[in-house]
Amino acid sequence: MPKSRGFTLVELMMVVAVIAILAWIAIPSYSYYTTKARRADAAQLMLDIQNKEEQYVLDARTYTTALTAAGSGIPMASANGWTCSGTTCTNTFYSVAVTLVNGPPPGYNVVATALSSQVSDGNLTLTSAGAKTRSAGDGKW
Repeated sequence: MPKSRGFTLVELMMVVAVIAILAWIAIPSYSYYTTKARRADAAQLMLDIQNKEEQYVLDARTYTTALTAAGSGIPMASANGWTCSGTTCTNTFYSVAVTLVNGPPPGYNVVATALSSQVSDGNLTLTSAGAKTRSAGDGKW
């Protein structure tokens, strides 16, 4: 009887089982890291806004909610999927806005409101004092 060449059904089933187990482990990890990367992207934009606010207050002696050059002299670049117009910057996963805080001393809060699949990750907040909070999970950025 000549020796046959190729794979048996059992061998193919074993390969399929190993691939299924690897996918079962890898897909949740991938989802976690993409969520974390989107959060980091929003956090970077918020830090950029904070930097621009501090530069603006040196010239105007006040903070502003406008995120475009026409309104405030704080032009926010529309890059990495962010679209900035008026008082908000948005992308598919977050909407970022600045709110002013009256009172001694005056200040501001930069809030990134989570959208679509990012909602479970929570909203991010950055204050003019530098406090960073997240409304979900461990509360950390």
